[in-house]
Amino acid sequence: MQYTHEHLEIQNTLKRFIDAEINPHVDEWEEAEIFPAHEVFKGLGKLGLLGLTKPEAYGGSGLDYSYAMAMAEGLGHIHCGGIPMAIGVQTDMCTPALARFGSDELKRDFLAPAIAGDMVGCIGVSEPGAGSDVASIKSYARKDGDDYIISGQKMWITNSLQADWMCMLVNTGDGPQHKNKTLVMVPMDTKGIEKAKKIRKIGMNSSDTGLIYFDEVRVPQRNRIGVEGQGFMYQMMQFQEERLWAAASAIQGLTTCIELTIEWAQERKLFGSTLADQQWVQFKLAEMKTEVECLRALTYRACELYIQGQDVTELASMCKLKAGRLNRIVPDGCLQFWGGMGFTWENRISRKYRDGRLASIGGGADEVMLGILSKTMGIAKRPPKA
Repeated sequence: MQYTHEHLEIQNTLKRFIDAEINPHVDEWEEAEIFPAHEVFKGLGKLGLLGLTKPEAYGGSGLDYSYAMAMAEGLGHIHCGGIPMAIGVQTDMCTPALARFGSDELKRDFLAPAIAGDMVGCIGVSEPGAGSDVASIKSYARKDGDDYIISGQKMWITNSLQADWMCMLVNTGDGPQHKNKTLVMVPMDTKGIEKAKKIRKIGMNSSDTGLIYFDEVRVPQRNRIGVEGQGFMYQMMQFQEERLWAAASAIQGLTTCIELTIEWAQERKLFGSTLADQQWVQFKLAEMKTEVECLRALTYRACELYIQGQDVTELASMCKLKAGRLNRIVPDGCLQFWGGMGFTWENRISRKYRDGRLASIGGGADEVMLGILSKTMGIAKRPPKA
């Protein structure tokens, strides 16, 4: 995959917006542990950046997924991890199934406003007892006339405290775990929804993360995305894009982490020379840069095959695994070279160190990626059929 002039122009437009409307406020929003999602998303919507791959009929640009990758990479210019993650939830996590399988009515009511930046969305999958193990969710929707009555809870939900709607995965039957789940669009101002808690985290501070309770929440059955019972499959399809997005969004941030450390090492005096004069430091930074470029190559290849219509479950899982690992290894290695300055709260490397740790957990933990790879490689033993 190679970026064209059009890809680069999208990145340039995005960077101008980031430099003018986001980075000047990042420290303030990090301190407040929330950012004004509606304001930021509206600005991105006006620039046409929230629906690059979505249908033109609903305000999108109808472009292929390489443009989503270009945007994800460009978001790495933001001086924190929480805001890019929140934007990625809007563009590549809570809207793909809606755009692909939702009815025309649902797309008019929820997708079009999300693309315009008039509504903030969130994806409701994780629960207190079910994170990476999606099949174990307990939230349940029973039928009552033409409605669903939803009860349960969702946890670790990015954007949920500001969201206008949730694309929610719920159980709609008692059958096999992989065939009894449905995605339902749930307006967040519906009676019975309680935004119970804002979860404090060690990183991603500017992104609001909520614990949400659902007590007999009534929504029309027409809010169902696609076919009842196919929600697990739809969610797994969304995960392919989510994991490609996670990998692409890591590249620029890791590159910047290394570049800032090189600048620091060239200025930092040590034993009569600079830190950058130490061969160990040179070799370590060169090795980290090589690893990041390997991630870039793997991610671009996976995206190219995805655009061709191939199943990239294996490659997307590799991308997600590698991105998670590098989001731990690179900031940690760079922070070491910053010494005491790297251990201060305001330092951008320490923020990257805190924010990056989530990459090995959210969207499927490293161990889940390894489990998927073990199966696609044919080396994992499958449980016997009942």
